[in-house]
Amino acid sequence: MSGEVKEKENVPESRSQAPSTEGPILLFDGVCNLCHASVHFILDRDPGKKFHFASLQSEVGKQLLEKHGLPTEDWDSVVLIEGDRASQRSTAALRAAKLLKWPWPLLAVFLIIPRMIRDPVYQWIARNRYRWFGKEESCRIPTPELRERFLDSSSPSQQES
Repeated sequence: MSGEVKEKENVPESRSQAPSTEGPILLFDGVCNLCHASVHFILDRDPGKKFHFASLQSEVGKQLLEKHGLPTEDWDSVVLIEGDRASQRSTAALRAAKLLKWPWPLLAVFLIIPRMIRDPVYQWIARNRYRWFGKEESCRIPTPELRERFLDSSSPSQQES
């Protein structure tokens, strides 16, 4: 699978409409400690509050995946949605970094490296993420301000610890 997916034609319609929001949406593995840490890293470096988030396992996450023609089960990648563009794996991570405050946009220079080189490194980390960083069903309680940035209030990032 490539790092970017254009919205596909003939994708079955979801029973309920995928949410529409301004700014990028990051879909993440809601039980992965590394993914939770990455979401909090982005929250701390997104002063313009551009990013919104949903777990891949949530209903909202599944609707967005379906809308962009991506698998709704067996997640192996973070997904960054910017308008009609959905990026995965290393492309999603690097495009997300590009939208953060200085100096993180400098990481976008790695987008010049072909995906066929970048993605195997990403996939190696993704395959080992639970072993290295563990799994969690819940995490800290977000403030009301942070809660607004999450599209699915039942996502694991929204539950009490």
